Amino acid sequence: MSRAFGGRPRLRSRILALVLVAVASTGAVAADAPKKEAAVNLRAGPKTSQQLSDAIAAQDRALFDIVFGSCDIDKLRPMIADDLEFFHDKDGLSETSGAHFIENMQKHCERIKTGEDFRARRELVAGSMKVYPLNNYGAVETGEHRFYALAEGKPDQLTESAQFLHVWKNDNGQWKLARVISYGHALADEKSK
Repeated sequence: MSRAFGGRPRLRSRILALVLVAVASTGAVAADAPKKEAAVNLRAGPKTSQQLSDAIAAQDRALFDIVFGSCDIDKLRPMIADDLEFFHDKDGLSETSGAHFIENMQKHCERIKTGEDFRARRELVAGSMKVYPLNNYGAVETGEHRFYALAEGKPDQLTESAQFLHVWKNDNGQWKLARVISYGHALADEKSK
């Protein structure tokens, strides 16, 4: 026989009975207590300002002017986040770092110079760009764009259109492209069908 509670079985039984009564009465009180309703604490997201929209529109123009125009890699480098990720509907996850993206852009620019790749132009579809702030990070830009092949002495030839989503990081006042999702690519001849 156990020596707990001084080895007195009667005392042990009384203590056990008191514990059971206490537990049962606590449960009964809890079951009868009115349930609290969870508070509804909603908050609106941040509003887009004209200043933010203008800043992102300027970054968008500068980015595509470099990528499809000047091929000035030194100007492109500070616009790209180190941890850039680029998702493309044709290729999946095609870029996993800013350094890799810059390296691939340098190779592309070289292929344009040798004539291996054609020169192109990007056109943002008027009215399609939307900008949304991301608190404590930067902004999201969405829109639609068209791409044209350029050949000397010929009119620009529409090649394809696509949708895009860009995440811009505000890195101490410097906007950097951090995420790209490029999707819904349709060849020009598919659009007309």
